[in-house]
Amino acid sequence: VLAPAAGEGPGVDLAASVKEWLERVCAHLGLGVQEPHPGERAAFLAYALAFPRAFHGLLDSYSVWRSGLPNFLAVALALGELGYRPMGVRLDSGDLLQLAQEVRTVFRATAAHFQVPWLESVPIAVSNNIDEEELARLAQEGSEVNVIGIGTSVVTCPQQPSLGCVYKLVSVGGQPRMKMTEDPEKQTLPGSKAAFRLLGYDGSLLLDLLQLAEEPPPQAGQELRVWPQGAQEPHTVRPAQVEPLLRLWVQQGQLCEPLPSLAESRAFAQLSLSRLSPEHKRLQSPALYQVALSERLRALVDCLRGGGPL
Repeated sequence: VLAPAAGEGPGVDLAASVKEWLERVCAHLGLGVQEPHPGERAAFLAYALAFPRAFHGLLDSYSVWRSGLPNFLAVALALGELGYRPMGVRLDSGDLLQLAQEVRTVFRATAAHFQVPWLESVPIAVSNNIDEEELARLAQEGSEVNVIGIGTSVVTCPQQPSLGCVYKLVSVGGQPRMKMTEDPEKQTLPGSKAAFRLLGYDGSLLLDLLQLAEEPPPQAGQELRVWPQGAQEPHTVRPAQVEPLLRLWVQQGQLCEPLPSLAESRAFAQLSLSRLSPEHKRLQSPALYQVALSERLRALVDCLRGGGPL
């Protein structure tokens, strides 16, 4: 027995009400009343009795169309008579975008048939190993998906499951060293270095600058000549802001300062992502973020490549 949401009036036998609604829903959908799975309906009913203000149904345990959807509608409409509103439905298999559109169509038709306007806008949640490409597809304009459950495929980054790290010497006895190879991506940059992020006057990211550690750091408002990676000529930039990127955390096996909290790390990551332009964040052919060398570092690289004296 469930009391009305407003708290006034006698309680209602929810199971009996669901049974009556199931017959009406099945007739509307062209289904036999025996087709929706009774065990699934019992689970929905128990959920609704325990959490009448937070009822949410998973539609694809057996069959979305022959079981999950009619069972959900019967329970949702029975709750609706008592003044409660379901929190939504969830889809966890199949073509989630298409299924959401088809479920929304049924919601609208059923809402019109039984004259319950609130049913049209019941939220539709989806899940099931959603990756970045599926996330973009589900969020496109015209999608009927309201909630996207993010799990393993995004959290664990399966497209880059490991971070390869190789130790490369850049200096021996104070003398810069550089690995020479026919593969440009495996060549190293010589010497101890510092790194800075240069920002424009509108707060946009201009580029990241690598320079030798002994060079004076770049200054905001001062013009710099830099060598973007792969460029044949130097570029001139005048940053409005300069942010140092290297920070000493561990020295001789000991922490130099306390590590940031999880909340601080999350906020820093979100801030960093928000600064990137849409061209850098798009999934298909993203623009490369520009990294440049200082003139002194570029000259050292050229010297070592040519075998000249330091």
